[in-house]
Parts: sequence; structure tokens; C-alpha cells
Amino acid sequence: MTGAWVVIVVLAAAIIAGAAWIGIRAALAHGHLRAVQATAQDMRSLLDDPTAMASTLAEAADHTAAARALTSDPIWRAAEGIPWLGAQLGAVGVLTGAVDDAVGDALTPLALSVSQLDLTALRPQSGRIDPAPLAGLGADAGQAAERLQAALATVSQIDRGALVGPVRDAVDQVADLLATAHGGADAFARAGDLLPSMLGAEGPRDYLLLFQNNAEWRSLGGIPGAMALVHVEDGRVELVRQESTADYRRYRESVLDLGPEVRGIYGENPGRWIQNITQVPDFAVSASLAQEMWAREHGGQRIDGVISFDPVALSYLLKATGPITTPTGDRLTASDVVKTLLRDSYLRFDRPADQDAFFAGAAEAVFSTVTEGRLDTTRLVSALGRAADERRLLVWSAHPADQAIIEGTALAGRLPDSDDRTARFGVYLNDGTGSKMDFYQAASSTVRWVSCESGRDGVTGLAEVSVTIENNAPADAADLPRYVTSGGKYGLEPGTVRTVAYIYLPPGFDLVDASVTGDVGFGGGVHDGRRVVSVSVDVEPGASATLTLAARPSEPSAPRLALVSTPTIGGASGEEATCRT
Repeated sequence: MTGAWVVIVVLAAAIIAGAAWIGIRAALAHGHLRAVQATAQDMRSLLDDPTAMASTLAEAADHTAAARALTSDPIWRAAEGIPWLGAQLGAVGVLTGAVDDAVGDALTPLALSVSQLDLTALRPQSGRIDPAPLAGLGADAGQAAERLQAALATVSQIDRGALVGPVRDAVDQVADLLATAHGGADAFARAGDLLPSMLGAEGPRDYLLLFQNNAEWRSLGGIPGAMALVHVEDGRVELVRQESTADYRRYRESVLDLGPEVRGIYGENPGRWIQNITQVPDFAVSASLAQEMWAREHGGQRIDGVISFDPVALSYLLKATGPITTPTGDRLTASDVVKTLLRDSYLRFDRPADQDAFFAGAAEAVFSTVTEGRLDTTRLVSALGRAADERRLLVWSAHPADQAIIEGTALAGRLPDSDDRTARFGVYLNDGTGSKMDFYQAASSTVRWVSCESGRDGVTGLAEVSVTIENNAPADAADLPRYVTSGGKYGLEPGTVRTVAYIYLPPGFDLVDASVTGDVGFGGGVHDGRRVVSVSVDVEPGASATLTLAARPSEPSAPRLALVSTPTIGGASGEEATCRT
């Protein structure tokens, strides 16, 4: 055998040995990460037991450390220099390192801190809430959030365009995991910073509670059907006053300057009727309008903030309190409160004033139950978290320091925000009938890449959003009370529902085409750098209408598309789609 053949054989043997070494270590690392994945799935059921969660995370940390060691030895690192294959190995190495940092340095210490937190201490006592337990957790949660953000930033720097499908999918999955974990840690940190001041530790506060009525759609959920003023001081919470929209006049012009972009899309109506303040899908706008309207109707009193929720969020809360009995003797439960408030009450009471009184009594009963501490605090935290995730619980503060903490969270209820990972569309629905018929309506939205191509700088292609409105009212809907159907006030047959949809494109996306079934009207404009398409459609009982909209990014986009939509009775859309090439 010549010298050249010896070299070839030795090199071949080395390549085979190296490939075997890498393959074996990759398989072992995959096994460890599978164990972590199973643990992460099980952790959803461990949230009621923080001590068990801390122990489980400690075990997961052993697996992530082992996976990291297997994908960072000298042979693995050397192989990262091989064309094409090296990009795959490098990405896997980065992922295992990021997961190890997240579990070992961020989540495990945070879980230990949570395990030492007595959630029962958060239960209101005789109308007072003590924020100290969460405030003590804030620093640890803030540190965990910073470490998780750093791990997410590391994963986000991976060049997805150089990866094969399975590795690219793994990058997306790890990024999702880190983003979710960061969101949870960040929520703990913000709560610890925010609650003391909002509960009056630095002086008394007055908040306006808005109860959005999903039976009459608005972009953020529904019209503010009822409201209450709550006074807070040193943790003590007091219900001061209750009102309805009937207590507010119609202003000749908007109470605040909405600006040319908002006026061009929505006109002056959001600032003239309190029922329309939630028409603009930006809660900071809605809350500022509510604050000004309250001041005009109450001698100039400036409230300190606005908190909004809806009957579906109330159903989550009732899982923590159990059934509640109203002053009228009605029993509100988690399973039937939405139907009771948004359908049965209108069939039972002919006069709007009687309906308002029923709502006020129900609100007072719920408020008393919560502030007196007759609830399960673990389920309360879960209920509030779910309501916030679905944008059914929204918060705005007139105090800049507090609002700065709220910003960037689901509680803020701002316009859909896009980033390097996700381009977000907004689908916002509004009743145009002046009715309560949206109890009978169902809305569903989807988003997808019709075609796409991944590159180093992002994704190019054609995206499609589809919105379907179904009118599930009974065939004899015309016989429903006039207050429910509006009695043809806007030229529609009773039972037919007019819906006005506002579709927000992500910044940098251009409209290509739009079509819809049925009689429609189109409009739109631009709002804060986002192209807006408005569509009006009428749907008869038993019928449906579908809007399809196509858009294209003018520059490379994030690989994932997502929807932010109006939270209706049936749900809040969480549709997503990722470019697969």
C-alpha cells in the first residue's frame, strides 16, 4: 500500500470514527432533551405544587447539562467547521447550551423562590390585599427573566436559512419555549414591581372598572356595558360607585383629539360615545377616553387608571370563588355565567334599567366575594393569567411609572406588535347593528403562508388571512326582544347582523388582494405604521360570510405569522403559521 493510500485510509477511518462519535453523542443528547421535553409537558400539572416543580426542574437541569456536554466537546466543535453539516451541528450546540442556561441558571432558582412563596398570603382579608409576598419574589423573577431573555437572544441569532427542516423546527420550538418561560418570569417580576403602588402603598388610588359586553362586539371585546369606581388605599379595596352607559351623554365631538390616522379609519365615534371607546384596538386610547369622559361627568375627577374585563374572564374567576348568589337570588357559576348575563338577562328583563340593575347586583356580589377572600388563590392566579393571555383582562395606569411596567405585556392591550421571530396581524370585529346579537355569532380566523422562501435576512412570500363570521341565531330571531335585535334600526331585517372588521397588517406588509362573500363595503387607512383594511358585511340567521385577504412583505419578514383578534364569547384566536421550505 502506497503512502498516499495509507493517508486516505487513515483519513477515511478518522472521518468514520468522527461521524460515529458525533452520531452517538447526538443520539445521547437527543435522549436527554426528550426527557426535558417530557418534564416540561408534565410541569403544566405541577403548577399547583411549586415544591414539586422545583424538584422536577432540578432533575431537568441534570439532563440539560448532560446534553450540553455531549454537544460541545472538541470533536463536535471541529465538525462545526464542515460545510453544510457544520451549520446543523452548530445550531444544535447553541440550542442545547441555551436550554441548559435557561433551566439551570434561570428556571430552577426561580422555581425554588416560588416554592417558598405562600400563595394563601395573597388572599384578600377583610377587603385588604397584601402585595408583600409577590413584591419579595420580584427581584428573583427579574433576574430569571434577564437570563431567559439572553438565552432567547442567543437562539434568535442562529441563521435559520442554512438549516434543514428538522433542525429549523427545533430552533423554533426552543425559541417558543424560552419566550414562554421568559413571559412567565417577566410577569412575576412586573407584578412584584407594580402591585404595591397600584394597591395604594404610595397613596390612595381610584380605578374605573369597565365590564365589556361581548354580546355587542367591539375591537377589544365588547361595548363597556357597566362600570364601577373602586377606591384603593394601603391595600384596602372599596367599591364606591356603579354606573352604566345610560349615565353618559353623547358628546358633540370627540372628548380627546384622536389624531388624523384614527379619525380616518374610525371617525369621531370612539370619542363621542362611551359604548365606542373600545372600537380602537389600543387600550391606552380606550382608557384615556374613559378617563376624560368620567371627568366630564363627575366634576373633573381624574381617575388613576382603568381596568377592563369581560363575562368570559368572570367565568374563569368563578372557578376560583365557586358559585356566587346575586341579590336577586340568581346563582352564577363558571359554566353558565356568560349565558346568564349575555342572553338570559335580555330575555328576562324588558327594560334596560332593570338589566343594568341586574348587572350591578351581580358585579357587587362578585366584588364582595373576592375582596373578602372567599376563593382559592392558586386558581385565582390561574384565572387572571388566562384572562390576560386572551386579552380579556386589560390594565392602564395614568401614572407613567406604572404604565411603563404594564407596557409590553398582554395586559396593555396595544396594537399587534411584530418582532424578528413573528409578524402579527390584527383581526378586530365590531357590531354595526346596534344590537346584542353577537351572543349568537361565531368568528374564526386563520393565517398561513401561501408561498414562502427562507433566506439569511428573513422570509419572502405571500401571506393569507381568512376571517369567517357565522350567524347562529335561531330561525325566529326576528321574534327576539327589540333591544336584542335593534328592531331594524339601521335598515337591517331583525336577526340579520352587520359586522365591521378591521384587519391590521404587520408593519412592512402590503395589501395584494381582498375578497369577501356577500354584500360588503370596503375602507381602511394607516394606523401607526400598519396598513388597515376595513370590511362591512351583513349576515342573516343561519348564514356565514368569509373575508380573505392576501398580503406580501415589502422586505424579508419574520418566519412566523400570528393573529391577534377580538376576544369573543367563543374564544380568542391564537392561530400561527411558520414558513416551511
